[in-house]
Amino acid sequence: MNYLTCIIVDDEPLARKGIELNVKDVDWLKIAGQFPNALQAGDYLAEYDVDMMFLDIEMPGLRGLDFLKSLKKDVVVILTTAYPEFALEAFELEVFDYLVKPIRFERFYKSVSRARELIDLKKEGKTEFSDITEEYFYIKADRKYVKLYYKDVLWIKGLKDYVMIFTTGKRYMTAMNVKTIYSKLPHTVFARVSKSYVINVNTIESIDIDTIMIGKEEIPLGNSYKEEFLKTHIRGKLFKR
Repeated sequence: MNYLTCIIVDDEPLARKGIELNVKDVDWLKIAGQFPNALQAGDYLAEYDVDMMFLDIEMPGLRGLDFLKSLKKDVVVILTTAYPEFALEAFELEVFDYLVKPIRFERFYKSVSRARELIDLKKEGKTEFSDITEEYFYIKADRKYVKLYYKDVLWIKGLKDYVMIFTTGKRYMTAMNVKTIYSKLPHTVFARVSKSYVINVNTIESIDIDTIMIGKEEIPLGNSYKEEFLKTHIRGKLFKR
């Protein structure tokens, strides 16, 4: 079995223990280290490579989000926190997932399984991006071309040098950053709403101050993208009294 390695960074011993117990229930995931603060984790990552990092946000000294801003290592980051209000800032930093404590094992397992898909793709280099036409585009996955229609794409999430494309039936990964794929897609159909997200505007169900609902998914609406998004896609179609 091919194991993936992870580290746990949290100043609370009970929180570290909770994540440790969840990791032990995943037979392909192994703990390489546990650290009470970001500085010790940074020292470890300067010498060793790991696949995933479970990172708390509020810690004494260097906060988790500030640590992320200076992180140079290519590691999948899953934030673990008791504070849901940091989600928007976190996704602007291209974290893979955001787990709110207490973390149920079902939610934990779903997150690490998705992370494993990304890590496997990076290691194997299976997926690449192909051509875009007026109604659809292709991605190359598992030695075949997959045709994706614009109407079936719900949203696209950036993960550093990769994007995950969510459709009505499946999700796909391709080696391309958000900026590049957005530049190729029609802006009448797709809008970039944060550093990490592009959405199909036809799939929007509702918009709040800083979130967009597509089905059950809450997509963060970044402050630096909000004005252009509202002007281009909302205000001209808003019915007023």
